[in-house]
Amino acid sequence: MTASQGDSTGGLAARFQDSSEGPEKQSLLAVDVSGINALLAPSGMPAFRGRQIVEWLYQKRKTDFAQMTNLSAGDRTWLAENFRIYSGEQVRQLTATDGTQKLLVRWRDGGLTETVMIPCDDDDADDYGRTIVKHRRTACLSTQVGCPVGCAFCASGLAGLKRNLAADEIIEQALRLSQMLPAERRLTNVVFMGMGEPLANFDAAVAAIRVLMAPWAFNISARKITVSTVGLPPQIRKLADVGLPVTLAISLHAPNDALRREIIPWAKGIGVDELVQAGKYYFDKTGREVTLEYIMLDGVNTLPEHARELAAVSRRLRANVNLIYYNEVPELSFKRPAGTTMLTFQNILRQLHVNAHVRKSRGREIAAACGQLARQDRQMAEAK
Repeated sequence: MTASQGDSTGGLAARFQDSSEGPEKQSLLAVDVSGINALLAPSGMPAFRGRQIVEWLYQKRKTDFAQMTNLSAGDRTWLAENFRIYSGEQVRQLTATDGTQKLLVRWRDGGLTETVMIPCDDDDADDYGRTIVKHRRTACLSTQVGCPVGCAFCASGLAGLKRNLAADEIIEQALRLSQMLPAERRLTNVVFMGMGEPLANFDAAVAAIRVLMAPWAFNISARKITVSTVGLPPQIRKLADVGLPVTLAISLHAPNDALRREIIPWAKGIGVDELVQAGKYYFDKTGREVTLEYIMLDGVNTLPEHARELAAVSRRLRANVNLIYYNEVPELSFKRPAGTTMLTFQNILRQLHVNAHVRKSRGREIAAACGQLARQDRQMAEAK
């Protein structure tokens, strides 16, 4: 899928037209230092302005040109008249008792996306007792408004795909989350597990990853960035070829084609064997082990025979398995499994020599299911 497919708003060029605000200003997010300098060249600003601006944006986390005090007043005014930093507005912020924070952002065309900050202050240590992880802050980013996949259990796809997000809009989510942190903290990890299918918005997702990795921006290691996909074999191979050794997570959710087609419409044309072959290509090309994500839907894909089938798939791919508690969506009939079901399933996988983990459930009381908060906002607007 290209960046223009599925755009119900009339194309990217027209997406933000607002006669009351004049011509659309270009965002400076997702633009590197040399790119910013090229944009500033007509103003006659010195070449070091680009470096100063990215420092204000990503190190000092300022999103108002007026706050960039080492720029002249004239330069700040010119920048504000010609460029923007944020494209959307934060309309809701929720915080769970476990510290998970969820933001709902409305873009200028009315589209809604969610982004989540997941904190973890449990220090991990190596075999010698040295701290190797401390104060992890994981950003969960969206890549689309809505979702084209239409998984039967997911709130994101209930309204279908509205449009792809641009790279600057993806980066805006990360910057908004960064601003919520104290100065001594920063984003340490990123997962593309929010609304949308990242590999269906390939170019924007890759451009955003490059900014997340860039030393002048977020400076996050590729190994701490995870791209989650329902499984698009050509795009998985393409991602392997671009030279960004991020972690690839395939949202399998069923261990065989028949069941997967029931719960994931896109799986009708993509078999499990195709995903295994694409995953092997990714591993061979990048050296990065693939993770299989498996949302546990009580009574649907949680039986012992499902665990044994999943183990066979995992061993073919040499993949890790993340077992995920289902976060229930009121409009849907799927149920969250009991903890004993999760443990039994995990034990079967481990007995069959599969590295399987149960992912800790976070933020359940703040509409944790992906797309749920955006759906609530639309329903409230319709009720008025």
